[in-house]
Formats: sequence, structure tokens, C-alpha cells
Amino acid sequence: MKTTVPASLFYCPYCQSDLIIQDKTWRCDGRLHQKHICHPFDVARQGYVNLLPVQHKKSKEPGDSAESIMARQRFLEQGFYQPLRTTLIGMIEQYLPKVCDDKKGLWLDVGCGDGYYTDAIAHIQEIPRLIAIDISKPAVSATAKRFKKQSKLWWQAKSNQTINNQKHAIEAEAPLPTGIYPIVSSAAQLPISDGSIHGVSSIFSPILPDEFARVLQAGGLLIIAKPDINHLASMRQELFEQVRSHDSDKFLEHLSTDFELLATEQVSSQLALSASQLQDLLTMTPYSYRAKVQRRQALLAKAQISPFITEAKFIIYVLQHH
Repeated sequence: MKTTVPASLFYCPYCQSDLIIQDKTWRCDGRLHQKHICHPFDVARQGYVNLLPVQHKKSKEPGDSAESIMARQRFLEQGFYQPLRTTLIGMIEQYLPKVCDDKKGLWLDVGCGDGYYTDAIAHIQEIPRLIAIDISKPAVSATAKRFKKQSKLWWQAKSNQTINNQKHAIEAEAPLPTGIYPIVSSAAQLPISDGSIHGVSSIFSPILPDEFARVLQAGGLLIIAKPDINHLASMRQELFEQVRSHDSDKFLEHLSTDFELLATEQVSSQLALSASQLQDLLTMTPYSYRAKVQRRQALLAKAQISPFITEAKFIIYVLQHH
């Protein structure tokens, strides 16, 4: 049974033929393959689809590890980065209607991680369909599990839409569930058709100007969230002998050819972390392997005595595709 998503939305990572989207297996139509082979991609039990060919991997298990994803889930669900998520959603809600005012927007969350920010984006009324992509299989699995529990995966949303239409036949304005498509893929080679996306978010994830410009419609939005200058400064001072400030704006020059900067917003929040919370923060960041073991242990020992105080500082950019 096909879903309502057009077959041309995704294409095969092997032969670039259109992918036919089905509930249990996605399969390309093979029209661009020399031998017309139709490559199959099974839907995992968690609800995601792996569209990352072996030749696109730079390591056996690319992206964040399962341990890192679990640490991120524990840390984020305690609300430490809630101010960032709230501001991020507010900015999308402010600018998206200028791009898509018919509540039929298609959003792409690049580097979705465990789905913490993806979940909030999926609740925006103007976004009935959302693609969540990450190169890490554990990350996409976590995202898929999150939305499967909410019955928001693409095949669940279709079933619910049928039920809602029956229950609310008179209520024409009744909102329908968002269809989420969790996909394992490289952001550098997105298996998505040209000009098919209304908005892209990259939250602490790779920024790829050419690829983002390719998949975005003219006038589409690009939302980027990065660490701001002095993000977690006190923690980094404890971990490293020399601390370099984050250069948040360095990528804007590379985006200027295809994008116009519409707005920026700085967000900060004070953190008072227990040793276990600090351990999770370390595990979900590159600091877990960049810092020396002795310095990490000394920092965690301090947090055993009293909460460790630091400040999370972020900056959000809103850009529009020419």
C-alpha cells in the first residue's frame, strides 16, 4: 500500500531512480539503472529507513554512538537546552508562513540526533510532513522510536488520517497528524529531489550550502543553530589548557551565494550540573574524547562535591534561499 507521499520526493542512493514509498519496504523504480534493477530498502522495526550506501560511509559506524545518543536523551529531557528549543520553534513559526501559508510545508531536519528538536518542529501546524536525517543509525533509531510511540511515522499518520476523517467528517478544520520520515543518510548526499523542501534545519550539524540550496525551493528557509562565543566556557577551561572561542559566523560567507540572512538570535541559559548530568553533557559532545582523561576525571570529581556551574550560549540564524 503506497502512502500519499509522491514517489519523486526521494530517490535511490545507488542509481538515483525515484523511490516508491511503502509501509514495509521502499523500492526504487529502476528506470535510471542500466539493468532496470529495483533496489529495495526495508523499513526497520523501529520505523526508520537506511539510505546510506556502504561506499558513502567513512567508518564502519559513522556518526554519534549509541552511548552518546543515550547521554543526549537523558541530558536534553531534563530541560537544560529548552530555551534554545523554544526560541528555535518561535523563529520557524515566525518566518515559515512567509514561505508556505497553506499548512502543507515539507521540512528537513539535518543531523536530527535523538529527535529532541525534531519533535518540537513536528508540532508546528504548517509542517504536516517532516524528514529527519542523520548519518548515525543509533540516532535515527532513537528518533524513529520517539515518533512511533506518538503514532506519527508516515504510515501511522496515514492510518490516523483515515480514522480522523471518519470521526471528524463535519470538522473540516480538524488538524491531521504529522508524517515523519526518519532516514539514515549522509547530509552531503541527500537522497531528496531538487527543490522539494520548504525548510531545512541544521542544529549543531553540518552546514552544506550547495546541498541545502539544491533541495530547497526558491524562497525556502534555512535555520541554523550553533554554539555561540563562550559556549560552556567554564567547562572548557577545566578541560583544556588552551580554549578557543567558537567562531559562529565563519560559515556565512559560504552561504552568501545562495542565501540571504534574515535574522539572528542569541540564546543563553545557566546550568548547575550534578556529576551525572555533567557526565552526560561530556559524553554527548566531542569533549568526551578530545579532553585528557585526567582533566575529565578532575572535573567530574568537583561536581561530586557541589554542582558545576557553566553557561550554555547559542546563536540561531534564519536564512532564505534566493
